[in-house]
Amino acid sequence: MNKNLRPAIIAGNWKMNKLPSETAGLINEIKGAVNNPDCVVIACVPYVDLHAALEAAKGSFIKIGAQNCHFENSGAFTGEISPLMLKELGVGYVIIGHSERRQYFGETDETVNKRTLAALAAGLKPIVCVGEVLLQREQGVTAELVALQTKIALLGVTAEQINDVIIAYEPVWAIGTGKTATAEQAGEVCTGIRKVLVDLYGEKGKNVTIQYGGSMNAGNADELLAMEDVDGGLIGGASLKAEDFSVIINAASV
Repeated sequence: MNKNLRPAIIAGNWKMNKLPSETAGLINEIKGAVNNPDCVVIACVPYVDLHAALEAAKGSFIKIGAQNCHFENSGAFTGEISPLMLKELGVGYVIIGHSERRQYFGETDETVNKRTLAALAAGLKPIVCVGEVLLQREQGVTAELVALQTKIALLGVTAEQINDVIIAYEPVWAIGTGKTATAEQAGEVCTGIRKVLVDLYGEKGKNVTIQYGGSMNAGNADELLAMEDVDGGLIGGASLKAEDFSVIINAASV
């Protein structure tokens, strides 16, 4: 982390977990477990939980995000949610291009770009996910692939808008598998992303928060966050346990 240049951001991705009736309980547990964090804290919850999460988080340090949005503001897209709908609810952040969206729901680099632009136009702050699968890492193309994904995702994003973008590096092979990139591996890729950002946006590229999103947990958060270009985490399973999530938040608050 380098808080002199950019904010540390810890975002929980609840994925498809927690009923609306359970949402306030977890939000309140997180509030009770953390005291004055020195980082931005976001809970990205399922669509049906957004209202309850926003109510529970009101007046606290916790910001609320969604897990996806469409690239159109309205239209014949049954089952989709537009960025303007999220904005009107009071949502501030949205995850774009998570590997599970790419794997199971046909997201591509191009649709990630369209969703990123739509989210920014609506006044949301996108958490844009990039990362490689295990075969690609074994083939030695991680740096090139992640750079390509980052460049396509940011196509058309202006120098003013980049201030509202968060990049999350999530090695797909380390999500939900129990495997984690070493701090050095995570740091190396995040530094590569930083180079892309500086190439695209000059000095402003140094101010963009880059999260690590591959099974960061209470046991490895300190080591990962010690890397210069790892500015936070996009947390999966550990974000569903207030005690574990609070440890990660505290690690980002030093």
